[in-house]
Amino acid sequence: MAVSRRDFTRLLALGGSSAFLAKPAFAQQGQSLEALGFSAAPLPRTPTEPDEKFWSEVRSRFLMPRDLAFLNAANLCPTSLPAIETMEKNLRHYEVNPSPEVRAVLLRAREDSRQLLADAMRVTPEEIVLTRNTTEGNNFVSNGLALGPGDEIVVWADNHPSNLGAWTTKAKRFGFSVVTVPVLPTHPGTQGYVDLFAKAFTPRTKLVAISHVSSNSGDLLPAKEICAMARERGVLSLIDGAQAFGVMDLDLGSMQPDFYTGSMHKWPCGPKETGMFYLNKAVHEKIHPSVIGVYGGAVGISKTFEAEGQRDDASIAAVAEALRFQGSIGRAVIETRARSLANHLITELGTLNGVKMWTHTDPDRHAAIVIFQPGSLDPRKLVAALAEKEKIVVTGRSNAQDRPGIRLAPHFYNTMADVDRTVGAIKRYLANGV
Repeated sequence: MAVSRRDFTRLLALGGSSAFLAKPAFAQQGQSLEALGFSAAPLPRTPTEPDEKFWSEVRSRFLMPRDLAFLNAANLCPTSLPAIETMEKNLRHYEVNPSPEVRAVLLRAREDSRQLLADAMRVTPEEIVLTRNTTEGNNFVSNGLALGPGDEIVVWADNHPSNLGAWTTKAKRFGFSVVTVPVLPTHPGTQGYVDLFAKAFTPRTKLVAISHVSSNSGDLLPAKEICAMARERGVLSLIDGAQAFGVMDLDLGSMQPDFYTGSMHKWPCGPKETGMFYLNKAVHEKIHPSVIGVYGGAVGISKTFEAEGQRDDASIAAVAEALRFQGSIGRAVIETRARSLANHLITELGTLNGVKMWTHTDPDRHAAIVIFQPGSLDPRKLVAALAEKEKIVVTGRSNAQDRPGIRLAPHFYNTMADVDRTVGAIKRYLANGV
């Protein structure tokens, strides 16, 4: 019942909503996706040392035009074509036959997604909840723990609002206290970060909430070491993995956080409005669901935490295909690729006059996010010029109170040519203005 690729191409041509869609190419109705340089076929086996030809094959599994350099994975990633086709097939299958039997098939596929998530992170399916995004998972924790007067939560000032502002809002309601650990001028190293959070702990501390990777600086925090330090003191740990899940080869079985959250729409390149929430089996009895409803998951804590009523079953079932796609490449391979692109950006940008690098240049202290100040250029104007004139998509930080500038977030669908073209464009604007 799936739409043909020829019809899908026509749908893309008729959409016309994206400023970056290669309209002349897609307007040639009757061409197949393959003729336009795209493919949903399985990738060739990952070479021992993947070259640019291999990464070009990966790029062809995304519907981005070849002349678009999309370096904005920290915000929102394109969905891989295999996952798109699976979503479309799932949706049409149900809409043609909206029966309990068909929905039961999709719900079983949801369990495939859960198993693949568990396998990817070296944990068990009983510890995985399929959420809408990282924000929902973070709020499940702040809503679900029994906290009150006399209790303290330690948070990092660089956290996302869902792991920062949510705690202060709930503290006003329930009477517990929030201790905020400040942002340091530069990454202090593994022990420096462990000591920074340890100093904030008191006998009243119940939980520490941090970001695995900062979206504001690119700092990679020593999550495993902070979790271990918290565990030794009887303190729970919540790790916001929005900027790590899908790009880093995570081993939560080794890290042993109590809670870990992530979004499929970012680095995993999965369906929009789908996410992941890991709850260590040791803390299942300490947290309560925020919503009581029906249609929960089949195993473990998902039976209660996913009972939120009607969901988009077609998209949730397609999470499995997004995970299979990344798994076919290799998660360690993807991490190595994304981090090598980021390191290349840091090296090349560092040669440009006027660039101030906010992200630490030590490869062990960042992942795949690069943030810098482009001399005296207005970040807003530079972002607009890169998008409109160069077909390069990045994020501006013009409204940031600290570390203003540009954020680049390359991923495994980027080529080295994307990175070099971006550096070249920034070099020209630094020299000639925007």
